[in-house]
Amino acid sequence: MMLKRFPNFFILLMFLFFINCQQSKINENKNLMIVKGKIEGLRKGKLFLQKIEDTLLISVDSIQISGTPLFEFKTNIETAEIFYLYLDKEDGDSLNDRILFFGEKGVIEINTLLKTFESSAEITGSKNQELLQEYISFNRKFNDQNLDLMQKFYQAQIQKNNDQADSLQNKIDNLLKRRYLYTINFAANNTDENIAPYLALTRVFDANLALLDSIAVKMTPEVRESKYGKELVSFLEKRKAQED
Repeated sequence: MMLKRFPNFFILLMFLFFINCQQSKINENKNLMIVKGKIEGLRKGKLFLQKIEDTLLISVDSIQISGTPLFEFKTNIETAEIFYLYLDKEDGDSLNDRILFFGEKGVIEINTLLKTFESSAEITGSKNQELLQEYISFNRKFNDQNLDLMQKFYQAQIQKNNDQADSLQNKIDNLLKRRYLYTINFAANNTDENIAPYLALTRVFDANLALLDSIAVKMTPEVRESKYGKELVSFLEKRKAQED
């Protein structure tokens, strides 16, 4: 009797094993990030997909490009995080060869030009990347204003115009405060995305604890459990312990 039942049991076991394998593939695909695109003008070089791990920049994958400007990387990721596309042009020039982008699950497309590899990059497919580009665009205006004020400040110092130098220094200080508040508000308004803890950790980590907490407490559970979410929570706990 047991012998007659064994084949059915074996078939059931194989069926369950097959289902488990298929489910594993589905789960794996859900975590898949595909980075693809085109580097117009590139004929030869080596392209690297990189990220920061334990404070070190590591290469996740690389491909040798020869004759075609098209590329594609596939890698599994748990949560959205910053990646880099690094191009070794094999010409000895290390400038303008690394593109920073926010990677996340799904398809990320990066199209750029060889001569202006970083500045010409057009990146689509990532909500966090769209927010990062929006932030960088506004932040660039602050940088331009700061540069203009700094030039006037040093000119006033050269001319020994102390009153004007003091006035310009106040403007520089106020601009810095405005930039910090802008960053805090931008992050606080996007706490459902991983860019919020990322900006808090990289742009305003030395801000007032209460301001940083205003970002952390608003993070969604998913963001809180992300790479940068966990790092922000841990960072705030350490700062609070040091300041107590």
